[in-house]
Amino acid sequence: MIGPYFDGGQALDLFAGSGGLGIEALSRGMDKAVFVDLEYKSIEVIRANLKATGFEQQAEVYKNDAERALKALAKRGASFDLVFLDPPYRLKHGDKLMDMMDSLNLLNTGATIVLEYESSYTYPERPGSFIELRKALYGETAVSIYSFDKEETVRQDAGQGGE
Repeated sequence: MIGPYFDGGQALDLFAGSGGLGIEALSRGMDKAVFVDLEYKSIEVIRANLKATGFEQQAEVYKNDAERALKALAKRGASFDLVFLDPPYRLKHGDKLMDMMDSLNLLNTGATIVLEYESSYTYPERPGSFIELRKALYGETAVSIYSFDKEETVRQDAGQGGE
């Protein structure tokens, strides 16, 4: 489902776990990936997996809370073309994290966000500057793919205000 979205650029794997999604992105053509997870064990696994796959030089790994990590990345001037959001299912804040990435200018125009969540939960089709391109259900898991387009959102907001 996410195969068409690997086209060079920078990837962010937030809540990285084993790092599988970010490593897959690197193996399919992304230039660099940043991996973030709060669990020390996950960080060890990510580092081991990067070493095993030979992608250590294309990766940065951080042990941090998601929101803090986003703020730190923004201070460094980072920007991403592809973001994997796979928060624990009990946390229903994928859209808030997307808005935070927008407000911190962490996303390049046309960036793709892959959000994984519990299938019984529903995220909006157009949260903020994002447009849902695809959604798939896999049992208890749902995956939505969003495209980031700040300019389109600004145009739509301007058009609605002047009627």
